[in-house]
Amino acid sequence: MEMITLTINGQTVQAPKNATILEAARSAGIHIPTLCHHPELAPEGACRLCVVEASGARTLVASCVYPVAEGMVVKTNTDKVRAARRMVVELLLANHPKDCLACQKSGDCELQKIAADLGLRKIRFEGGARKAHTIDASNPCLVRDQEKCILCGRCIRVCRDVQGMSVYSFAERGFDTIVSTAFEQDLGKVECSYCGQCASVCPTGAIVEKDDTEKVWSAINDPDKIVIVQTAPAVRVALGEELDMEPGSIVTGKMVAALRNLGFDKIFDTNFSADLTIMEEGHEFLHRLTNGGVLPMITSCSPGWVNMIELKYPDLLPHLSSAKSPQQMFGAIAKTYYAEKAGIDPAKIVSVSVMPCTAKKAEAARPEMNASGYRDIDIVITTRELGRMIREAGLDFKHLPEDSYDSPLGTGTGAAVIFGTTGGVMEAALRTVADVLTGEDLKAVDYNDVRGMEQTREAELTIAGNTVKIAVVHTLASARKMLERIRAGEADYQFIEVMACPGGCIGGGGQPIPVNAEIRKARREGLFDCDSANELRKSHENPEIKELYDTWLGKPLGEKAHSLLHTHYHQQVR
Repeated sequence: MEMITLTINGQTVQAPKNATILEAARSAGIHIPTLCHHPELAPEGACRLCVVEASGARTLVASCVYPVAEGMVVKTNTDKVRAARRMVVELLLANHPKDCLACQKSGDCELQKIAADLGLRKIRFEGGARKAHTIDASNPCLVRDQEKCILCGRCIRVCRDVQGMSVYSFAERGFDTIVSTAFEQDLGKVECSYCGQCASVCPTGAIVEKDDTEKVWSAINDPDKIVIVQTAPAVRVALGEELDMEPGSIVTGKMVAALRNLGFDKIFDTNFSADLTIMEEGHEFLHRLTNGGVLPMITSCSPGWVNMIELKYPDLLPHLSSAKSPQQMFGAIAKTYYAEKAGIDPAKIVSVSVMPCTAKKAEAARPEMNASGYRDIDIVITTRELGRMIREAGLDFKHLPEDSYDSPLGTGTGAAVIFGTTGGVMEAALRTVADVLTGEDLKAVDYNDVRGMEQTREAELTIAGNTVKIAVVHTLASARKMLERIRAGEADYQFIEVMACPGGCIGGGGQPIPVNAEIRKARREGLFDCDSANELRKSHENPEIKELYDTWLGKPLGEKAHSLLHTHYHQQVR
């Protein structure tokens, strides 16, 4: 890679020839504030907050898009630069609501932080005439507040470039410019996958997850209700960030202790139902493989992905596994098997799930998710929402003693915990499928061929003399490319895992903000550490799963299992 030398604030810096000033500065530990820029999105230079002085330029330049040059001299902190940045932020604040203390994003708002860093104490300008916008809460997972939008365009770019959905775009001109859906429809009426990546990159409170914490508090405080909670695999390696711990910190025991302190009656692990999912989905794959079923079979654990295929590729729905996601399987078992075992009226159970995903809220609300006669899941909160509840309760999270999950839905294997990262569902399934096909207890359980962060990863494995071609895909844009290949007859696979979000659940739309490649890597490593530390590393080894089948469900794909744990996906029309 060809390198050039430049000077930034008197410091000699080397940078790749195709780098921007912002990239060169950050590589040297020099901070330049940004708003529209995001390290994982295409730069636009729209907000002009990152302006600097650069030799050879007649005016201040936007460092996020301005290329470096040999011998260039850059100054990032002159009076002229600071005045320009203050002007930009003052103009944004002049048109911004003044309800910071009541804003869901307070404390995490990038505009708020930059205003404080710049020392702004008063705003010299009054806002211009703006088109009035009501808060759009029509989406089951997300809430938009146009008045808090600063037109950075991040939501447009992540939805278009990373997810391939293109729900948002700029509309109108001048002071009337807005970020809009098609024809300014409500977000609940457009073809949104509910993935929440727009909320993850929004620098202000313009797009946030729908907050359901008050519903949880109300249920906990109702003496007539038994409130149980399940926690998803990826939450245990991300919740710590929300409570001032390092990315990737494994906080399983502290999380369980916090939930018990919040007042939940029973704390269970979604790892249990992830193992259950492997039993059903793995045997479904084997059935299709040996009986001429529709191939490739595609996983159905990610609700954002399921929404996308239902909206955009309904002709390919027969490729989806009919298995419910771990969240929904847990709910169905909790209100049948667990209720019967514990002697509890299922009508009194309020089933709460803590998920890294905003789309899980919509999944729980699907009308068909009630095979037990009750809603599988009553309330879904994200990792961020649980963090808010812990802070609201005044718990000293870092110093909570370790606690353990309750039984009989609290045991999970290493195979289950890696559900939280891309490739994890595939690897977990292969561990069980390989044992079933060979009739042996295989000692090699690490399938490195499916591990990796490429957006599409392919492998060809030989299991018990059978050649199995698999693919692992994450992000909806990559999923769409895979579906186009399937339509064209160019995808010669038997099994495909798809996750809607970058990195899988570790990068879910409900995870702590900010999230980037480095943070996802730390969370991913935490999950694999949980896997390797678990004595049980295959889903079919889970003693609680064995008991469930032996005493109540019968066999995988049996009549009872199929009625409770499987569903039918269908074309969505909004």
